[in-house]
Amino acid sequence: LILAALVVVYLILGVLYESYIHPLTILSTLPSAGVGAIAILMVSGFDFSLIALIGIILLIGIVKKNGIMMVDFAIAAEREQHLTPEQSIRQAALLRFRPIMMTTMAALLGGVPLMLGTGTGAEIRQPLGYAMVGGLLVSQALTLFTTPVVYLYLDRLSNWLSGRLQKRQHERDVEAERLKDAAE
Repeated sequence: LILAALVVVYLILGVLYESYIHPLTILSTLPSAGVGAIAILMVSGFDFSLIALIGIILLIGIVKKNGIMMVDFAIAAEREQHLTPEQSIRQAALLRFRPIMMTTMAALLGGVPLMLGTGTGAEIRQPLGYAMVGGLLVSQALTLFTTPVVYLYLDRLSNWLSGRLQKRQHERDVEAERLKDAAE
């Protein structure tokens, strides 16, 4: 289920950004959320149940949103303001920090009552709260630093690959011209 969700998210983001690389930047934020969710479940003594799985699927959406906020702003700055990738991701990190923190804190604080709740049925809801809070804490601490780095490295990889493809196409064109001249 999680793998299918990731494939669908990658496809939608690929169509949105018209790129194979930028969706990977956004999806790179997800492993830290999964690690945080599973770690807090283990530390708290909860099993990985269906409810915890629902919490991790919920995390995919929330954490992906943080990456989208930063990457989308950086891509727009590159295109509209003609900034370098370094300048655009720095500007995105500075200007989108507050909205990212606000939405993450709203989701995190919404998970605290689930995590700490008592009463009838609380044992069913607690793994969901623990998964949400743990995943958001770890992912928020890491993705604010890792997303710009991954963005820059994947942008360089994309430029390197497109340069190699252009070089190969040029070599093919030169060879075709040579064969055409030899045939005449």
